[in-house]
Amino acid sequence: MGFRVQLFFKRSLVGYLVIATVVLGLLSAFPTSEGWAMFLPSNQTSSIRQEDLSKIQTVLESKMIHQRLADLGLSQEEITSRLAQLSDQEVHQVAGQIDSLYAGGDGLGVVIALLVIAILVVILLQLTGHKVIITK
Repeated sequence: MGFRVQLFFKRSLVGYLVIATVVLGLLSAFPTSEGWAMFLPSNQTSSIRQEDLSKIQTVLESKMIHQRLADLGLSQEEITSRLAQLSDQEVHQVAGQIDSLYAGGDGLGVVIALLVIAILVVILLQLTGHKVIITK
C-alpha cells in the first residue's frame, strides 16, 4: 500500500509541475503591453529620450521608410522638426512600437511554446507507461 501512495504522490507532483510549466510558458509567450510605473531621476529621462530618438532615427534612415515618407511628401527637415515637437511620452511610445514590430512576425515564442508542449506530452506518456515509437 505504501508503494501505491508514493506513486500517487509522485504522479500528482509531476502532473502539477507539468501544468504549472505549461501555464507559465503560455503566460510568458504573450506578454502584456503594460509596464511598471516608477519615478526616474531627471538625468535619466533625457538619456532615455536620446536613446528613443536614435532608435527612431535609425528606422527612418532605412531606404523603404525614407522612400515611403518621400512619397507622402515629407522632406527630411519636416520629419526632423516633427520629431522635435513630440513629447517624451510620445517619443517613447513610438520607440516602443518600433521594438514590437517584426518583419515576418514574431513566431519564435509560438514555436518554443509548441516544442515545450510536445516535450511535456512525451514525458507524460513515458510516466504513464505508454511507449513512444517514432517511425518514418
